[in-house]
Amino acid sequence: MLLKLKQIVQNIFKITKLENELSEQSQILQQCTQIAQKSFFFNVKQNNVSSYPHSINDFGFSIFSQFNEDGIVLYIFAVIGFTNKYCLDIAFANPVGANTTNLLLNWGFNGLLICGDEKERISSTSFFKQNHNTWLLPPKIINSWVTIENIATTLLQEHVPEEIDFFSLDMDGVDYYILREILKVIQPRLIVVEAQNIWKTEKSVTVRYNSDFNRFKFHEDYCGASIPAFVKLLKENNYKLVAHNKYGFNIFFIKENLGGDYLPEIKAADCIANLPNYYIEELDKRKKEIEHLDWVEV
Repeated sequence: MLLKLKQIVQNIFKITKLENELSEQSQILQQCTQIAQKSFFFNVKQNNVSSYPHSINDFGFSIFSQFNEDGIVLYIFAVIGFTNKYCLDIAFANPVGANTTNLLLNWGFNGLLICGDEKERISSTSFFKQNHNTWLLPPKIINSWVTIENIATTLLQEHVPEEIDFFSLDMDGVDYYILREILKVIQPRLIVVEAQNIWKTEKSVTVRYNSDFNRFKFHEDYCGASIPAFVKLLKENNYKLVAHNKYGFNIFFIKENLGGDYLPEIKAADCIANLPNYYIEELDKRKKEIEHLDWVEV
């Protein structure tokens, strides 16, 4: 069973490569990608995946996500199932590299994508309008500078349901504070957030809040919050950490009552446990450049 699932993942990689190389045949190839993904999905769903020793990362792959997040998201949904197929993506910059695009194009999702730049909104709107899977009912895409002062009102005005299937957050800024406010309003079943992994698991810290925060005023790595900070915040809101991407900075949480033994809780240290030494050394080097800045313990 494990070998069969890995073979399906390999097929998805091959089809995606072809899709990128042969854009004139993209519609046919996208249909092939959907078939391969559904084969993967239902093989996970119909079998006792917990009986196989593996890491969720073994089933990670990228269709549109930056790294292997698409496969991890799909694996988790194969276990916990879908409900309303609604997604929220804050700091959606480009469909290529986003964690929600595959769900929107290939899995019948709809939702709200919030861009921080009007040019990003225009280009993303064009992308979904031109795709044969979303041209009739594209996601709602807005341009808004998200703050703790306006996020609750924005979600209310855009009629975001109180419970949604998926939420992706990657602001490279005051992500911790935004997530804290969002959890007062909605309860996503699956959350992926980008953590600042230069701290590894040493501290539970975040940048200091400012409504017009811009990391480049300080340092490009002065942004976000550490892995322990997000784990602590989400634990307080009845979520458990269940997965991470291949580099340990995109981390995945589900509601504690979901997944059972099929998606056991993992530790913050697991996110960096298998990183190569050269990458750890690079993280340590980057940390020395910004550890003196104004980090807030949480």
